[in-house]
Amino acid sequence: MEGRRLTKRNSDENRTHRTPSRTECVPGLERVRAAARRDKKQKFTALLHHVNVDLLRDSYDSLNRNAAPGVDELTWQQYGEGVEERIQDLHARVHKGGYRAQPSKRKYIAKEDGRQRPLGIAALEDKIVQQAVVTVLNQVYEEDFLGFSYGFRPGRSQHDALDALAVGIRRKKVNWILDVDIRGFFDSMDHEWLMKMVEYRIADTRMLRLLQKWLKAGVSEEGQWQESRVGTPQGAVASPMLANLYLHYAFDLWAHQWREKKAQGDMILVRYADDIVLGFERRKEAEAFLEQMRERMQKFGLELHPEKTRLIEFGRFAAGNRKQRGEGSPETFNFLGFTHSCEKTRKDGRFKVQRRTIKKRWRSKLQAVKQELRRRMHEKVTVTGKWLKSVLLGYFNYHAVPGNMQALRAFRREVGRLWLQMLRRRSQRSRMTWKRFVQLITQYLPPPRILHPYPEERFAVKHSR
Repeated sequence: MEGRRLTKRNSDENRTHRTPSRTECVPGLERVRAAARRDKKQKFTALLHHVNVDLLRDSYDSLNRNAAPGVDELTWQQYGEGVEERIQDLHARVHKGGYRAQPSKRKYIAKEDGRQRPLGIAALEDKIVQQAVVTVLNQVYEEDFLGFSYGFRPGRSQHDALDALAVGIRRKKVNWILDVDIRGFFDSMDHEWLMKMVEYRIADTRMLRLLQKWLKAGVSEEGQWQESRVGTPQGAVASPMLANLYLHYAFDLWAHQWREKKAQGDMILVRYADDIVLGFERRKEAEAFLEQMRERMQKFGLELHPEKTRLIEFGRFAAGNRKQRGEGSPETFNFLGFTHSCEKTRKDGRFKVQRRTIKKRWRSKLQAVKQELRRRMHEKVTVTGKWLKSVLLGYFNYHAVPGNMQALRAFRREVGRLWLQMLRRRSQRSRMTWKRFVQLITQYLPPPRILHPYPEERFAVKHSR
């Protein structure tokens, strides 16, 4: 969340929290970042030499070791056999022009609405080179990206975006929320526009050729190659950075200028990748922004989803205003896994933004646990118990925000019920008594507790101004 008067000042700040890593300490990359900070219009003509052997090795080490292989069928562990020779050879091919990008392997995962989300799994060497290039390009673009952009950026997380939204709604005069959904964003990015955007800051022809190789590599589905003229595969290492770059020029800069020049009342913006939520003081301004945003997105080959893009009355006065008009409670909206609603504190009746786990996601996660328990039916109880413990801890790490305790307890309770059902079905003569099962729950299913601070507390620490 940024106030309108602070936006200009924010653009001159370092908006990321530096995380210690080997690449952050490379003097060459520090100089690139310093140059990008000094001159917002400077074009960088020599960047590929920063993709050295050390950076490629670090990129390999940073990859997910359990990720599914791409079309090369090469796993992280297999590549690690003789990794030094492989990295040296890859470095030589990248710098001599012999490196060739391979098509992404097409896979599908189920979405909450029952549809299939297409993913693109890149070959291992493509992941390594993409990670190295992203590390270099981030030194430039982290100085360009605006403060209300949170998605897939160093030092920024989904909870930072959630905090900014909650604090913005509470502190600013927000009466209307615009929940924006871009239809098939990752599959709709125009390659020609994307390269124009990259070339605004990057003039290193070898770096540009690398990006074009990945965009033109296409996808492989059941052994059949398909050309991709638009979009970038979800799941590719470079896709999040390219998505941020595309929306930075297609939306962020335009929205920032709209707020500065056209908005008369308060206006807040929070974007995490292609998930965008805006808050307005005045309905007319929200409607005008929405109409102009549709036109703006069409210019860049994007479309707002007509059903999922909604303008709702939301804020500290929403409940009272709707009650006077004889209408029901304020509508809710979903953002980054949580349903946001207007409520009041029990102690003094002050307005607060209540966040609870989205019910569809809650049910979907339980269904996944149920299916996995069936697969593990005949495993040792101790092995299944340790797995369930890791599931719960991972679930709590994300969802344990203030006000969400009821959903956390219900999730633990349902996981325990599913486990008991599975244990009793292992045999027709199950000896699993309730007393014994309570001991298992106590041992393996940790009780929920709130792990995240209130939004205002963490926001105040990260934005001390």
